[in-house]
Amino acid sequence: MSDNSASKLLVENSVASRIGAGDASLYDFSEDAMECAAQFMGWRDLASRPPVSPGSIISFARQARNDGLNKVVLLGQGGSTQAPMTITKYDKQDRGNVTFRIIDSVSPVRVREFLETTNPFETLLLVSSKSGGTIEPNSLLIAIKQAFAPILGDELPNHLVAITDPGSSLDKMAQEEGWRKIFYGKESVGGRYSALSVFGLVPAALTGIDIIKFLEFAADAEEQCRADVTSNPAVELAAFLFENYERGRNKFSFLTPKRGRVLGLWIEQLVAESLGKNGKGITPNIEIDSLLLSKDTGDRTAIMYETETDFWDEKASFELSLKYIDENIPVKKFSISSVYELAQHFVIWEYAIAMCGWLMKICPFDQPDVASAKAATLKVLEEGNLDRGRKVSYAEEAYMGEALVFASDAIPECDTLHESIRALFVSIEPGDYFSVNAFLPFTGEGRREALDKIRSSVAHAFGVMSCLEIGPRFLHSTGQLQKGGPNNGVFLIVSASELKDIELGDHAKAPTLGALAHAQAIGDMQILSERGRRALHIHLPNNSGVAIRLLNHIVRDVIDDMIVEKQAK
Repeated sequence: MSDNSASKLLVENSVASRIGAGDASLYDFSEDAMECAAQFMGWRDLASRPPVSPGSIISFARQARNDGLNKVVLLGQGGSTQAPMTITKYDKQDRGNVTFRIIDSVSPVRVREFLETTNPFETLLLVSSKSGGTIEPNSLLIAIKQAFAPILGDELPNHLVAITDPGSSLDKMAQEEGWRKIFYGKESVGGRYSALSVFGLVPAALTGIDIIKFLEFAADAEEQCRADVTSNPAVELAAFLFENYERGRNKFSFLTPKRGRVLGLWIEQLVAESLGKNGKGITPNIEIDSLLLSKDTGDRTAIMYETETDFWDEKASFELSLKYIDENIPVKKFSISSVYELAQHFVIWEYAIAMCGWLMKICPFDQPDVASAKAATLKVLEEGNLDRGRKVSYAEEAYMGEALVFASDAIPECDTLHESIRALFVSIEPGDYFSVNAFLPFTGEGRREALDKIRSSVAHAFGVMSCLEIGPRFLHSTGQLQKGGPNNGVFLIVSASELKDIELGDHAKAPTLGALAHAQAIGDMQILSERGRRALHIHLPNNSGVAIRLLNHIVRDVIDDMIVEKQAK
């Protein structure tokens, strides 16, 4: 396409105003797409026509604080957590009178750390789920109830708040148990488009953000994004993404100072889950190493966000890092100077991705492959067999035990861990991307650092975009793209046995939190294999920092051997 042709196409077909009006006939390239759009276009005017009174949310938040509930914890997954995480972390409200945290990891390590450092009497639990049936928050709720009930007794329901759609299983539970409050979402708003609904506004209000001002900023953006003009910011963004996608640049690196990276997680989900299907997709990645963009590989662009920084050195370091980016890589720049401007960028990105769906001829509102991964996990749990894969020696030291290794049909099965990883890396080609899908705790000494080194080593060695994805969070985000998008991904799935697990009881869908994480890793692998993806699943004997660091050493050894072999040819 010639420059600005996508912008002109959007304007000539009145796509912005038709999206603003909720015109589902835009997506008339398939009957399923039109039906999907008709069900899920309620997000487009959440700020200008809020379905729940902001004043009522503010009053609720004020009363909770007055009652001494100054520790707010959100249990959720996917779309119900990404926007609240972005808003509250960017604003750093944990420095004020109300602390806020999100638990979307089912790792027993993370849950035990939360339970051991939290006073139940001061804690308000938000359980956030549109359907009410999402396995992660439901399992976490069981674990936390088990710990809180003996302490709070009959007062436990007064510490629980549901954010869900009317009639959901969560709605029914909250009503039956007499929870403190139920906030109802709008059924025509999908999870990843729910930033300006109660799913985003209730957490924001509880941390002290002025949500009326927040919505005013967003309403201004809605008006801009409904205009059929080329200067419409959503039109400009959609054109940038689509025209580069048409030229083979089907990936973008998200670059920002540390505070803005949480926005990258929200953008990552919105783009990957909305556009990664039917063999198409744009791959987003939060990049912290600008040196990986010092050479243009022809398959990516860069999205840059200038945000607030805590220190002068941080700002200077970020600005210096941008100088290393190859000038041939197309760049789109934005800036945010306050938490309220985040609201505008939620709207701009939502409208832009809805426009991209129209340009790419796919429905941006469904997520069929997220559902397939959920079904695979439940089947694994029902069968109860987690001991899957070839047993291999993890290390010469006997105390490290054995690892379970399972290769997808696209990768040859090997006898050792070293050979298995090598077989995966040999499959990497120019234009691919690599992803570490880690169903592991990211806290504790050495864990995340070792995983980051694996990601970085592969990126530098093979010249491909490389991602580190947190399980199970990514299953509701980039997991859709990995399974439904183009077959240009290479995946290393890592899970581990728990040193100390948390039991969930007979009525839970998983016997323990650790079993749930392992089943999700197996389910992820199964669907990737069915889709012909190049993937390797390694289940470590334990999730200690030293076990993960040892995996990094093995990966580094494999890469070094491959480099030597290449130089010898």
